[in-house]
Amino acid sequence: MTHRGKDLPWLLWLCASRASFTIIFTAYSAVMPLITPEWGLSASQAGLIQSSWHFGYLFSLFTVGFLADRYGARRVFLSSSIAASITAMIFALFAHDFYSAALLYGLTGLFSGGSYTPGLTLISERFQSTSRGRSMGFYLAAASAGYAISLLMTSAVAPFIGWRGALILNAAGPVLGALLAIYALRHTPNVMHPASDEQPKSNPIPVVLKNKPAMLVTLAYSFHSWELLGLKAWLPAFFAASAALSGSTLLQAASLGAGLTAITYVTSMAGGIAGGWLSDRYGRTTTILIMSIGSLSLCFALGWLVQLPLWLLVIIASIHSFLAIGDSSVYSTAVTELVPPRYLGAAYSVRSVIGFSAGALSPWVFGLVLDATRAARPDAEVLAWGLAWCSLGAAALFGPLATMRLRRMPESRQLANGKR
Repeated sequence: MTHRGKDLPWLLWLCASRASFTIIFTAYSAVMPLITPEWGLSASQAGLIQSSWHFGYLFSLFTVGFLADRYGARRVFLSSSIAASITAMIFALFAHDFYSAALLYGLTGLFSGGSYTPGLTLISERFQSTSRGRSMGFYLAAASAGYAISLLMTSAVAPFIGWRGALILNAAGPVLGALLAIYALRHTPNVMHPASDEQPKSNPIPVVLKNKPAMLVTLAYSFHSWELLGLKAWLPAFFAASAALSGSTLLQAASLGAGLTAITYVTSMAGGIAGGWLSDRYGRTTTILIMSIGSLSLCFALGWLVQLPLWLLVIIASIHSFLAIGDSSVYSTAVTELVPPRYLGAAYSVRSVIGFSAGALSPWVFGLVLDATRAARPDAEVLAWGLAWCSLGAAALFGPLATMRLRRMPESRQLANGKR
Protein backbone atom coordinates (compact mmCIF):
# COMPACT_ATOMS: atom_id res chain seq x y z
CA MET A 1 0.00 0.00 0.00
CA THR A 2 2.92 2.33 0.69
CA HIS A 3 6.63 2.54 0.05
CA ARG A 4 8.52 0.98 2.95
CA GLY A 5 10.83 4.02 3.26
CA LYS A 6 7.85 6.22 4.08
CA ASP A 7 6.52 4.00 6.86
CA LEU A 8 8.76 5.30 9.67
CA PRO A 9 8.09 9.04 9.08
CA TRP A 10 4.37 8.25 8.81
CA LEU A 11 4.46 6.35 12.11
CA LEU A 12 6.41 9.12 13.87
CA TRP A 13 3.91 11.79 12.81
CA LEU A 14 1.03 9.59 13.92
CA CYS A 15 2.79 9.00 17.24
CA ALA A 16 3.32 12.75 17.69
CA SER A 17 -0.41 13.23 17.19
CA ARG A 18 -1.21 10.51 19.73
CA ALA A 19 1.18 12.03 22.29
CA SER A 20 -0.53 15.40 21.94
CA PHE A 21 -4.01 13.92 22.41
CA THR A 22 -3.01 12.11 25.60
CA ILE A 23 -1.75 15.26 27.31
CA ILE A 24 -5.30 15.80 28.60
CA PHE A 25 -5.63 12.18 29.78
CA THR A 26 -3.60 12.66 32.98
CA ALA A 27 -4.28 16.36 33.47
CA TYR A 28 -6.90 15.76 36.16
CA SER A 29 -4.85 13.23 38.13
CA ALA A 30 -1.97 15.73 38.17
CA VAL A 31 -4.08 18.41 39.86
CA MET A 32 -6.19 16.01 41.96
CA PRO A 33 -4.25 16.74 45.21
CA LEU A 34 -5.05 20.47 44.79
CA ILE A 35 -8.67 20.09 43.67
CA THR A 36 -9.66 17.55 46.34
CA PRO A 37 -9.44 19.90 49.37
CA GLU A 38 -10.63 22.97 47.43
CA TRP A 39 -13.81 21.23 46.29
CA GLY A 40 -14.21 19.25 49.53
CA LEU A 41 -14.00 15.88 47.78
CA SER A 42 -13.65 12.49 49.43
CA ALA A 43 -11.10 10.07 47.97
CA SER A 44 -13.88 8.05 46.34
CA GLN A 45 -15.36 11.20 44.74
CA ALA A 46 -11.92 12.22 43.48
CA GLY A 47 -11.48 8.75 42.01
CA LEU A 48 -14.99 8.80 40.53
CA ILE A 49 -14.18 11.93 38.49
CA GLN A 50 -11.32 9.99 36.90
CA SER A 51 -13.66 7.03 36.44
CA SER A 52 -16.16 9.27 34.62
CA TRP A 53 -13.47 10.00 32.05
CA HIS A 54 -12.86 6.27 31.64
CA PHE A 55 -16.58 5.57 31.20
CA GLY A 56 -16.80 8.24 28.51
CA TYR A 57 -13.68 6.84 26.90
CA LEU A 58 -15.18 3.36 27.06
CA PHE A 59 -18.31 4.42 25.19
CA SER A 60 -16.14 6.26 22.69
CA LEU A 61 -13.99 3.20 22.00
CA PHE A 62 -17.06 1.01 21.60
CA THR A 63 -18.58 3.40 19.10
CA VAL A 64 -15.52 4.29 17.03
CA GLY A 65 -14.66 0.62 16.49
CA PHE A 66 -17.90 -0.01 14.62
CA LEU A 67 -17.69 3.36 12.87
CA ALA A 68 -14.17 2.54 11.68
CA ASP A 69 -15.41 -0.76 10.20
CA ARG A 70 -18.24 1.05 8.45
CA TYR A 71 -16.67 4.35 7.38
CA GLY A 72 -12.91 3.71 7.56
CA ALA A 73 -10.37 4.23 10.31
CA ARG A 74 -8.85 7.38 8.81
CA ARG A 75 -12.15 9.23 8.55
CA VAL A 76 -13.17 8.32 12.10
CA PHE A 77 -9.73 9.19 13.48
CA LEU A 78 -9.82 12.71 12.04
CA SER A 79 -13.46 13.44 12.90
CA SER A 80 -13.13 12.43 16.52
CA SER A 81 -9.84 14.31 16.82
CA ILE A 82 -11.55 17.61 16.15
CA ALA A 83 -14.35 16.85 18.63
CA ALA A 84 -11.83 15.84 21.32
CA SER A 85 -9.95 19.12 21.01
CA ILE A 86 -13.17 21.07 21.67
CA THR A 87 -14.43 19.06 24.65
CA ALA A 88 -11.03 19.06 26.38
CA MET A 89 -11.00 22.86 26.43
CA ILE A 90 -14.59 23.02 27.70
CA PHE A 91 -13.60 20.81 30.67
CA ALA A 92 -10.54 22.91 31.47
CA LEU A 93 -12.47 26.18 31.39
CA PHE A 94 -15.71 25.28 33.17
CA ALA A 95 -15.22 22.40 35.66
CA HIS A 96 -15.75 23.83 39.15
CA ASP A 97 -17.05 21.08 41.49
CA PHE A 98 -17.61 17.33 41.70
CA TYR A 99 -20.69 17.24 39.46
CA SER A 100 -19.44 19.58 36.75
CA ALA A 101 -16.03 17.91 36.69
CA ALA A 102 -17.51 14.41 36.46
CA LEU A 103 -19.83 15.50 33.64
CA LEU A 104 -17.29 17.51 31.63
CA TYR A 105 -14.37 15.14 32.11
CA GLY A 106 -16.67 12.30 31.10
CA LEU A 107 -17.57 14.29 27.98
CA THR A 108 -13.87 14.74 27.25
CA GLY A 109 -13.35 11.00 27.49
CA LEU A 110 -16.38 10.44 25.25
CA PHE A 111 -14.62 12.04 22.29
CA SER A 112 -11.08 10.87 23.03
CA GLY A 113 -11.27 7.25 21.89
CA GLY A 114 -10.93 8.11 18.22
CA SER A 115 -7.17 8.51 18.55
CA TYR A 116 -6.76 5.01 20.00
CA THR A 117 -8.41 2.03 18.30
CA PRO A 118 -8.71 3.67 14.84
CA GLY A 119 -5.01 4.50 15.18
CA LEU A 120 -4.25 0.84 15.94
CA THR A 121 -6.31 -0.15 12.91
CA LEU A 122 -4.38 2.27 10.71
CA ILE A 123 -1.12 0.72 11.91
CA SER A 124 -2.38 -2.85 11.33
CA GLU A 125 -3.34 -1.85 7.77
CA ARG A 126 0.12 -0.46 7.08
CA PHE A 127 2.54 -2.87 8.83
CA GLN A 128 3.07 -6.60 8.42
CA SER A 129 2.88 -9.03 11.36
CA THR A 130 6.69 -9.20 11.65
CA SER A 131 6.90 -5.53 12.63
CA ARG A 132 3.36 -4.81 13.82
CA GLY A 133 4.06 -5.43 17.51
CA ARG A 134 6.85 -2.90 17.80
CA SER A 135 4.97 -0.40 15.61
CA MET A 136 2.03 -0.56 18.01
CA GLY A 137 4.54 -0.41 20.86
CA PHE A 138 5.79 2.92 19.55
CA TYR A 139 2.21 4.16 19.28
CA LEU A 140 1.45 3.26 22.89
CA ALA A 141 4.81 4.67 23.98
CA ALA A 142 3.73 7.95 22.39
CA ALA A 143 0.76 7.96 24.76
CA SER A 144 3.13 7.58 27.70
CA ALA A 145 5.14 10.52 26.33
CA GLY A 146 1.96 12.60 26.38
CA TYR A 147 1.26 11.59 29.97
CA ALA A 148 4.79 12.57 30.96
CA ILE A 149 4.56 15.92 29.19
CA SER A 150 1.28 16.66 30.96
CA LEU A 151 2.64 15.84 34.39
CA LEU A 152 5.93 17.69 33.93
CA MET A 153 4.14 20.72 32.54
CA THR A 154 1.59 20.71 35.35
CA SER A 155 4.30 20.32 37.97
CA ALA A 156 6.17 23.29 36.54
CA VAL A 157 3.28 25.73 35.98
CA ALA A 158 0.71 24.92 38.69
CA PRO A 159 2.61 26.85 41.42
CA PHE A 160 2.45 29.98 39.21
CA ILE A 161 -0.86 29.83 37.32
CA GLY A 162 -2.84 27.45 39.56
CA TRP A 163 -4.62 24.23 38.71
CA ARG A 164 -7.08 25.98 36.36
CA GLY A 165 -4.31 27.50 34.26
CA ALA A 166 -2.53 24.13 34.19
CA LEU A 167 -5.69 22.41 32.93
CA ILE A 168 -6.13 24.98 30.16
CA LEU A 169 -2.53 24.48 29.07
CA ASN A 170 -3.07 20.72 29.03
CA ALA A 171 -6.24 21.14 26.96
CA ALA A 172 -4.17 22.73 24.21
CA GLY A 173 -2.61 19.29 23.63
CA PRO A 174 -5.61 17.78 21.77
CA VAL A 175 -5.81 20.89 19.59
CA LEU A 176 -2.22 20.29 18.49
CA GLY A 177 -2.99 16.57 18.14
CA ALA A 178 -5.81 17.26 15.69
CA LEU A 179 -3.55 19.41 13.53
CA LEU A 180 -0.79 16.78 13.55
CA ALA A 181 -3.31 14.06 12.67
CA ILE A 182 -4.50 15.99 9.62
CA TYR A 183 -0.89 16.31 8.47
CA ALA A 184 0.11 12.71 9.24
CA LEU A 185 -2.82 11.19 7.35
CA ARG A 186 -2.97 13.61 4.43
CA HIS A 187 -1.92 10.87 1.94
CA THR A 188 -3.30 7.86 3.82
CA PRO A 189 -6.23 6.13 2.09
CA ASN A 190 -9.45 5.57 3.96
CA VAL A 191 -9.75 1.75 3.83
CA MET A 192 -13.10 0.01 4.27
CA HIS A 193 -13.05 -3.80 4.32
CA PRO A 194 -16.03 -5.31 2.45
CA ALA A 195 -17.99 -8.17 3.93
CA SER A 196 -17.06 -11.64 2.70
CA ASP A 197 -19.29 -13.56 0.27
CA GLU A 198 -19.93 -16.16 2.97
CA GLN A 199 -21.15 -13.64 5.55
CA PRO A 200 -22.21 -10.51 3.67
CA LYS A 201 -24.68 -9.36 6.34
CA SER A 202 -23.33 -11.03 9.49
CA ASN A 203 -23.63 -9.21 12.79
CA PRO A 204 -20.03 -8.53 13.87
CA ILE A 205 -20.64 -8.82 17.63
CA PRO A 206 -21.65 -12.54 17.64
CA VAL A 207 -18.75 -13.28 15.29
CA VAL A 208 -16.33 -11.70 17.76
CA LEU A 209 -17.94 -13.24 20.85
CA LYS A 210 -17.70 -16.72 19.31
CA ASN A 211 -13.98 -16.24 18.66
CA LYS A 212 -12.68 -17.91 21.83
CA PRO A 213 -8.99 -17.03 21.38
CA ALA A 214 -9.84 -13.35 20.79
CA MET A 215 -12.12 -13.35 23.83
CA LEU A 216 -9.35 -14.78 26.00
CA VAL A 217 -7.12 -11.91 24.87
CA THR A 218 -9.96 -9.54 25.75
CA LEU A 219 -10.35 -11.11 29.19
CA ALA A 220 -6.63 -10.85 29.94
CA TYR A 221 -6.67 -7.26 28.68
CA SER A 222 -9.54 -6.44 31.05
CA PHE A 223 -7.59 -7.43 34.16
CA HIS A 224 -4.58 -5.59 32.73
CA SER A 225 -6.76 -2.47 32.33
CA TRP A 226 -7.95 -2.68 35.94
CA GLU A 227 -4.37 -2.50 37.13
CA LEU A 228 -3.04 -0.01 34.60
CA LEU A 229 -5.83 2.59 34.79
CA GLY A 230 -5.82 2.48 38.58
CA LEU A 231 -2.06 2.99 38.52
CA LYS A 232 -2.32 5.98 36.18
CA ALA A 233 -5.10 7.63 38.18
CA TRP A 234 -3.56 7.34 41.65
CA LEU A 235 0.22 7.40 41.23
CA PRO A 236 0.51 11.25 41.37
CA ALA A 237 -1.58 11.33 44.57
CA PHE A 238 0.48 8.45 45.99
CA PHE A 239 3.73 10.35 45.45
CA ALA A 240 2.10 13.48 46.86
CA ALA A 241 1.05 11.54 49.98
CA SER A 242 4.59 10.25 50.38
CA ALA A 243 5.96 13.78 50.08
CA ALA A 244 3.40 15.08 52.59
CA LEU A 245 4.41 12.38 55.08
CA SER A 246 7.96 13.69 54.70
CA GLY A 247 6.86 17.21 55.65
CA SER A 248 6.09 18.92 52.32
CA THR A 249 3.27 21.44 52.05
CA LEU A 250 0.16 20.58 50.00
CA LEU A 251 1.29 22.62 46.98
CA GLN A 252 4.83 21.23 47.16
CA ALA A 253 3.52 17.69 47.51
CA ALA A 254 1.14 18.05 44.55
CA SER A 255 3.88 19.49 42.36
CA LEU A 256 6.27 16.72 43.39
CA GLY A 257 3.61 14.08 42.78
CA ALA A 258 3.03 15.24 39.21
CA GLY A 259 6.73 15.67 38.43
CA LEU A 260 7.80 12.33 39.84
CA THR A 261 5.00 10.48 38.05
CA ALA A 262 6.27 11.99 34.81
CA ILE A 263 9.55 10.16 35.37
CA THR A 264 7.70 6.86 35.56
CA TYR A 265 6.05 7.58 32.22
CA VAL A 266 9.47 7.80 30.61
CA THR A 267 10.04 4.19 31.66
CA SER A 268 6.52 3.43 30.42
CA MET A 269 7.62 4.57 26.98
CA ALA A 270 10.52 2.14 27.13
CA GLY A 271 8.20 -0.59 28.37
CA GLY A 272 5.74 -0.13 25.50
CA ILE A 273 8.47 -0.31 22.89
CA ALA A 274 10.28 -3.20 24.59
CA GLY A 275 7.08 -5.21 25.00
CA GLY A 276 6.18 -4.86 21.33
CA TRP A 277 9.71 -5.80 20.21
CA LEU A 278 9.88 -8.79 22.55
CA SER A 279 6.51 -10.07 21.35
CA ASP A 280 7.64 -9.89 17.71
CA ARG A 281 10.82 -11.80 18.57
CA TYR A 282 9.77 -14.27 21.27
CA GLY A 283 5.99 -14.48 21.04
CA ARG A 284 2.85 -12.68 22.24
CA THR A 285 1.79 -14.84 25.19
CA THR A 286 5.36 -15.25 26.44
CA THR A 287 5.76 -11.47 26.64
CA ILE A 288 2.35 -10.97 28.24
CA LEU A 289 3.10 -13.50 30.99
CA ILE A 290 6.50 -12.01 31.83
CA MET A 291 5.22 -8.44 31.97
CA SER A 292 1.90 -9.09 33.72
CA ILE A 293 3.25 -11.34 36.47
CA GLY A 294 6.05 -8.90 37.26
CA SER A 295 3.67 -5.94 37.28
CA LEU A 296 0.96 -7.41 39.47
CA SER A 297 3.59 -8.59 41.95
CA LEU A 298 4.66 -4.98 42.46
CA CYS A 299 1.01 -3.97 43.02
CA PHE A 300 1.04 -6.01 46.21
CA ALA A 301 4.21 -4.26 47.40
CA LEU A 302 4.09 -0.61 46.30
CA GLY A 303 1.48 0.82 48.66
CA TRP A 304 3.21 -0.49 51.77
CA LEU A 305 6.36 1.45 50.79
CA VAL A 306 4.78 4.94 50.94
CA GLN A 307 7.21 6.05 53.67
CA LEU A 308 10.33 5.14 51.72
CA PRO A 309 12.61 7.97 50.54
CA LEU A 310 11.07 9.47 47.42
CA TRP A 311 14.06 8.68 45.21
CA LEU A 312 13.78 4.98 46.04
CA LEU A 313 10.00 5.01 45.65
CA VAL A 314 10.38 6.53 42.17
CA ILE A 315 12.76 3.75 41.12
CA ILE A 316 10.33 1.05 42.24
CA ALA A 317 7.34 2.79 40.65
CA SER A 318 9.30 3.25 37.41
CA ILE A 319 9.97 -0.48 37.23
CA HIS A 320 6.29 -1.07 37.92
CA SER A 321 5.28 1.31 35.13
CA PHE A 322 7.70 -0.35 32.69
CA LEU A 323 6.13 -3.74 33.35
CA ALA A 324 2.51 -2.53 33.54
CA ILE A 325 2.61 -0.94 30.08
CA GLY A 326 4.92 -3.55 28.55
CA ASP A 327 2.13 -5.89 27.47
CA SER A 328 -0.38 -3.23 26.35
CA SER A 329 0.65 -3.22 22.70
CA VAL A 330 0.83 -7.03 22.71
CA TYR A 331 -2.89 -7.40 23.48
CA SER A 332 -3.72 -4.98 20.65
CA THR A 333 -1.42 -6.79 18.21
CA ALA A 334 -2.76 -10.23 19.15
CA VAL A 335 -6.30 -9.15 18.29
CA THR A 336 -5.22 -8.28 14.72
CA GLU A 337 -3.85 -11.82 14.31
CA LEU A 338 -6.89 -13.63 15.68
CA VAL A 339 -9.72 -11.62 14.08
CA PRO A 340 -10.42 -11.11 10.32
CA PRO A 341 -9.80 -7.50 9.16
CA ARG A 342 -13.52 -7.03 8.44
CA TYR A 343 -14.29 -7.47 12.16
CA LEU A 344 -11.25 -5.78 13.66
CA GLY A 345 -13.06 -2.59 14.65
CA ALA A 346 -15.86 -4.61 16.23
CA ALA A 347 -13.31 -6.72 18.11
CA TYR A 348 -11.69 -3.59 19.49
CA SER A 349 -15.14 -2.30 20.46
CA VAL A 350 -16.02 -5.46 22.36
CA ARG A 351 -12.63 -5.40 24.03
CA SER A 352 -13.15 -1.77 25.00
CA VAL A 353 -16.51 -2.42 26.65
CA ILE A 354 -15.17 -5.27 28.75
CA GLY A 355 -11.67 -3.93 29.37
CA PHE A 356 -12.44 -0.30 30.06
CA SER A 357 -15.47 -1.16 32.18
CA ALA A 358 -13.01 -2.83 34.52
CA GLY A 359 -10.49 -0.02 34.14
CA ALA A 360 -13.12 2.67 34.72
CA LEU A 361 -14.18 1.12 38.03
CA SER A 362 -10.63 0.66 39.26
CA PRO A 363 -9.83 4.27 40.35
CA TRP A 364 -13.16 4.47 42.19
CA VAL A 365 -12.61 1.18 44.02
CA PHE A 366 -9.08 2.29 44.90
CA GLY A 367 -10.54 5.44 46.45
CA LEU A 368 -13.21 3.45 48.30
CA VAL A 369 -10.52 1.30 49.89
CA LEU A 370 -8.61 4.43 50.93
CA ASP A 371 -11.74 5.99 52.47
CA ALA A 372 -12.80 2.82 54.29
CA THR A 373 -9.36 2.18 55.74
CA ARG A 374 -8.89 5.78 56.84
CA ALA A 375 -12.32 5.75 58.49
CA ALA A 376 -11.46 2.60 60.43
CA ARG A 377 -7.85 3.58 61.16
CA PRO A 378 -7.42 7.38 60.77
CA ASP A 379 -3.74 7.30 61.69
CA ALA A 380 -2.75 4.33 59.47
CA GLU A 381 -1.78 5.87 56.12
CA VAL A 382 0.58 3.02 55.28
CA LEU A 383 -2.22 0.51 55.78
CA ALA A 384 -4.61 2.60 53.67
CA TRP A 385 -2.24 2.90 50.72
CA GLY A 386 -1.09 -0.70 51.05
CA LEU A 387 -4.61 -2.10 50.85
CA ALA A 388 -5.58 0.29 48.05
CA TRP A 389 -2.70 -0.90 45.85
CA CYS A 390 -3.54 -4.50 46.69
CA SER A 391 -7.01 -3.89 45.23
CA LEU A 392 -5.27 -3.46 41.86
CA GLY A 393 -3.13 -6.57 42.16
CA ALA A 394 -5.94 -8.84 43.36
CA ALA A 395 -7.90 -8.41 40.12
CA ALA A 396 -4.79 -8.43 37.93
CA LEU A 397 -4.02 -11.97 39.11
CA PHE A 398 -6.59 -13.36 36.68
CA GLY A 399 -4.90 -11.89 33.59
CA PRO A 400 -2.04 -14.42 33.39
CA LEU A 401 -4.54 -17.27 33.91
CA ALA A 402 -6.47 -16.24 30.78
CA THR A 403 -3.20 -15.85 28.87
CA MET A 404 -2.01 -19.33 29.82
CA ARG A 405 -5.30 -20.80 28.63
CA LEU A 406 -4.89 -19.00 25.29
CA ARG A 407 -1.33 -20.30 25.01
CA ARG A 408 -2.62 -23.91 25.20
CA MET A 409 -5.06 -23.40 22.31
CA PRO A 410 -4.02 -24.37 18.75
CA GLU A 411 -5.13 -20.93 17.50
CA SER A 412 -2.25 -19.39 19.45
CA ARG A 413 -0.03 -20.53 16.56
CA GLN A 414 -1.54 -17.68 14.55
CA LEU A 415 0.26 -15.22 16.83
CA ALA A 416 3.52 -13.63 15.62
CA ASN A 417 3.89 -16.06 12.71
CA GLY A 418 3.79 -19.09 14.96
CA LYS A 419 5.63 -17.66 17.98
CA ARG A 420 3.04 -17.88 20.72
